[in-house]
Amino acid sequence: MSKVKTSFVCRDCGAIAPRWSGRCLECGVWDTMETFAGSDEGDGPAHCATDAAGSSALPLSEVPALEVPRIATGIGEFDRTLGGGIVPGSAILIGGDPGIGKSTLLLQAFSALAARGQRVLYASSEESAQQVKLRAQRICPGESQPHDTLYLLAETSVARITNEARRVRASFLAIDSIQLVQRHDADALPGSMTQLRRCCLELVQFAKSTGTAVLIIGHVTKEGDLAGPKLLEHLVDVVLSFEGDRHHAFRLVRATKNRYGSTHEIGLFEMTGDGLAEVDESALAAANAADPRPGSAIVPVMAGSRVLLAEIQALVAAGFLGNAKRKASGTDTGRLSMMIAVLEKHAGLRLADQDIYTAVAGGMRVVEPAADLGVCLAIAGAHLGRALAPGTAVLGEVGLSGELRPMRNLDQRIAEAIRRGCNTIVCPSGQPLARLPGSATIIPVRGIAQAIELLSPIRKAH
Repeated sequence: MSKVKTSFVCRDCGAIAPRWSGRCLECGVWDTMETFAGSDEGDGPAHCATDAAGSSALPLSEVPALEVPRIATGIGEFDRTLGGGIVPGSAILIGGDPGIGKSTLLLQAFSALAARGQRVLYASSEESAQQVKLRAQRICPGESQPHDTLYLLAETSVARITNEARRVRASFLAIDSIQLVQRHDADALPGSMTQLRRCCLELVQFAKSTGTAVLIIGHVTKEGDLAGPKLLEHLVDVVLSFEGDRHHAFRLVRATKNRYGSTHEIGLFEMTGDGLAEVDESALAAANAADPRPGSAIVPVMAGSRVLLAEIQALVAAGFLGNAKRKASGTDTGRLSMMIAVLEKHAGLRLADQDIYTAVAGGMRVVEPAADLGVCLAIAGAHLGRALAPGTAVLGEVGLSGELRPMRNLDQRIAEAIRRGCNTIVCPSGQPLARLPGSATIIPVRGIAQAIELLSPIRKAH
């Protein structure tokens, strides 16, 4: 008979300790160690000898390669984020703000899979089966007949959910959401650390043992982090973050962890009355504005392997010296303060008594340093009443001494900007360029002062 062994696990980092301590030895956080009871069967010398006889270390060159099959959902932007599709037997955790579209995306993906004959089970712990069906009819209006291979289940017991998945032989299982499912043998409320840890562990073990892909929806805190212990993110294979402002139409899906692919790819969606629609990146910025606009700059930014044209806008208004406001939407506020200091020191602009606001059009978020030049020219243009010529794209990292620094994938950025209709590219000098398509004009600049000279005064109509 196995003996029950008591250990202690940190609810923040998931570290396990044989005895309780007030502070976790791994992450250093206080009062996070909780009791975890398990069986020590197989911990003796006999078990160790069996393991030693059953497996042995191999050189890396002799380890056979693992072919990872993928099943495409039919939603191109979602498959791009996953690395080409869903891997059977994988566990995927999806987090995002309330109402941003997590449940809608999964229901659309499962409907597309069921249309191709895949057996899928959508288990909702937050809504009834009738409510889920109403949403399915709204987001899939073109499907007159429901799919016989798409099953709905309104249940909070993780044991019953997995049993139903086995009964219907589901290849894909969705849990909406992990915060409301529970194990009845755990003496804790749904959403507690104990329930979250044990339910997620059981779902991951179910996925690995049956080959069923499990997609789990998780709530987020007010800071935007996934609610629950950090152990959840360690257990699953893929962690997807659903980003975007619910007051804007555009949504962005980003992989923060992916054991089967890259974490640099993103998926672009737009929330419509019929659900989430895939977005072409050309809809995010107006690169071919007919009239020059002061306080606006087009920047080719990298999002994984694709290039997006982001429109950075700035507004400069008279403020009070010593109490000037600095607000950024879609860009880093700390980086904005640095660019304002560079403009004052190396471009001669007086901005200490000016309120400055910057935003990225369309609800995008741009954090890479390649957008520094766009931010600076947008602020300078708004302050001086000048604008870049129509069809001009700018890119470059601005150093604290006012110089423009090289960046990665410059050729790819410029080629995409030209393809999208830009005829003038402002970029750092001294960086070699490959042969570019079209007859675009490349303007290399060394510093921020030289770049500001490219701004032209706006002629007022009489």
